[in-house]
Amino acid sequence: HWNTPPAHSRWNTLLWPPEYPLAHHEMSFLLPYLIKEGRGKLDVYFSRVYNPVWTNPDGFSWIEMLTDEDSVGLHVALTPTWSESAQYADYVLPMGVGAERHDTHSYATHAGSWLGFRQPVLRVAAERAGEKVDRTYEANPGEVWEENEFWIDLSWRIDPEGELGIRKWFESPNDPERPVSVDEYYGWMFDNSIPGLPDKAAAEGITPLQYMRKYGAVEIEHDVYEVHEREIEVDEVGEEGLATKDGKTVGVDIDGTTKTGFGSPSRKLEWFSKTMYDWGWEDASIPNYLKTHVYWRDMDMEGNERILLPIFRLPTLIHTRSGNAKYLYEISHGHPLWVNPTDADSLGLDTGQMVRISTDIGYFVMRAWRTEGIRPGVVAASHHLGRWRLSDEHGNERWSSALVDIDRMGGGRWRLRQKSGIEPFASSDPDSERIWWRDAGVNQNLAFPPHPDPVSGMHVWHQRVRIAPAEEDDQYGDVVVDTTKSHEIYQEWLKLTKPGPGPDGERRPLWLARPNKPTDDAYYV
Repeated sequence: HWNTPPAHSRWNTLLWPPEYPLAHHEMSFLLPYLIKEGRGKLDVYFSRVYNPVWTNPDGFSWIEMLTDEDSVGLHVALTPTWSESAQYADYVLPMGVGAERHDTHSYATHAGSWLGFRQPVLRVAAERAGEKVDRTYEANPGEVWEENEFWIDLSWRIDPEGELGIRKWFESPNDPERPVSVDEYYGWMFDNSIPGLPDKAAAEGITPLQYMRKYGAVEIEHDVYEVHEREIEVDEVGEEGLATKDGKTVGVDIDGTTKTGFGSPSRKLEWFSKTMYDWGWEDASIPNYLKTHVYWRDMDMEGNERILLPIFRLPTLIHTRSGNAKYLYEISHGHPLWVNPTDADSLGLDTGQMVRISTDIGYFVMRAWRTEGIRPGVVAASHHLGRWRLSDEHGNERWSSALVDIDRMGGGRWRLRQKSGIEPFASSDPDSERIWWRDAGVNQNLAFPPHPDPVSGMHVWHQRVRIAPAEEDDQYGDVVVDTTKSHEIYQEWLKLTKPGPGPDGERRPLWLARPNKPTDDAYYV
């Protein structure tokens, strides 16, 4: 970027709580609990293509937070589709899908590196037809915005005269009296940030932006192997062979040759992690077996306790993004609890039988499926299904979601109950009237308490559950949760952490890579 703002000088403790100094990513799934215990509030909360009510553990705590103005003053959902969380937003701002926005992307597809360039199809078509399009929403159906332009324009609305010091970061590099355009933004990026692209574009007599608009992708490097073995030029080699350039560690000396190495502090593939040791996790400083909350010898396997695997994927569905893919959903619309026949016999379960799966904060109800595809002692429910909506007027699409009621039962207890499953409906697609399946699945994540790993901070998904036949009043798809109990479990796991400061008064290890890394001074308490 030609005009990059300086690094910020403080941490947001609602994203980076001090109890998790070794967390690589924001602790976003803990937000309701941090706010509930008084660590702060949000005046405005933008959720960007994020569906925490459905995806995160204990979605009812998210509903409590999003519907409490003392916790979240205003919730704006930036999303290309309806979602469970968008139903609890003050504003739902439709953002473009991949064919409705500009975006760069790259994936690990082979031993090479490349960059792709998404473009809004209708805008490109209109411009090639000779039309002038100032903003992508003018060409998109439904005036759908692309996110780049939204943030640029919002920043100018907030600081129209530049008095707050915000506008200057979004000014055109060619004319500071107007906002930067998408062409200017990506044009500068392609001119200055992509190795080899300017030369390839010049060979065709076009600009790098025109090259990317023409081809949609560029290969940067191929046959990329053993990157850690690459030899590099450095300024000096210091203690323990660490090599620096411009004051930063960039490699390591190996037998007289300076190489890139790995991303660790020693630039070597570490068996022993000095970082883990120095921050108090001596028992995890070398690879070894650690007992977890689902250690099977601590469970009543002779009774009705089992380990629930709730995150496995089916080969026909993609996370929860396949609801509109009618053919895929027709193939994989069932959502049973996988149970090994040995366990099914001991628990008294038959295929198709309703079963109640109890967690530490509640339970959910689904049907059992006897199968040799899961080992004894473990039961499983796939990750993809269980989408729901509160109304037929808005909310998730009807190809894959159930219509539900949500009752707040008092004392922190909530219940989700399905009013109807998937049914045929009239639409512009005649296949919507040919839907023959009814099962929308069960939103099992609602019944999971937060289990933040005390070292990495990641949510630990495996669950210790109790399996029993459904009770008389249970209905398929029921989810009942006690959010008070959920907060207590969050506090129990919080006690397992080892907050900083660490060595030399560090709040967090300075060497860990961070998105939007703050100043070095911010790392010290």
